[in-house]
Amino acid sequence: MRLSNLADYAVVLMSAAARQCGSVPLHAGMLAEQTGIPGPTAQKLVSQLARAGLLVASRGSGGGVRLARPAAAISVADIIEAVEGPIALTSCVVEGRHDCTLEGSCKVQPHWGVVNGAVRGALAEISLASLSVAPAKAGAAGSSAPTTTAPAFAGATR
Repeated sequence: MRLSNLADYAVVLMSAAARQCGSVPLHAGMLAEQTGIPGPTAQKLVSQLARAGLLVASRGSGGGVRLARPAAAISVADIIEAVEGPIALTSCVVEGRHDCTLEGSCKVQPHWGVVNGAVRGALAEISLASLSVAPAKAGAAGSSAPTTTAPAFAGATR
């Protein structure tokens, strides 16, 4: 399983927004510059994330976007689903989908819901706040970076 570039970029963009923490008004161009995400892609993502209720936009001279809620209350699952829709590892876990040629004889199908729930649950446990701090260097004595039990996420390094 691999995230689409758009979902990966959305996590990177939201992490950059969380690091700003309201210090300056943000806009898609600024986020694009900070992250290296192409400007048109950043604009598209800002719009999608705002429609999903993860960013709030304000107009005017001091306008821009900000997180709709604290970074600790936004999960990686929330961000991925804002861009990709519901997390579904196989089509048989999507409600109403019946396009699998093995449907009816598949012995694994009844278990995919549990697998899908475990993956989604793991992503839901990783907060945007945890992706917005620098990870501690392995073996660094006296590091003041917070530690976390959440699994590492590749998009957090951008």
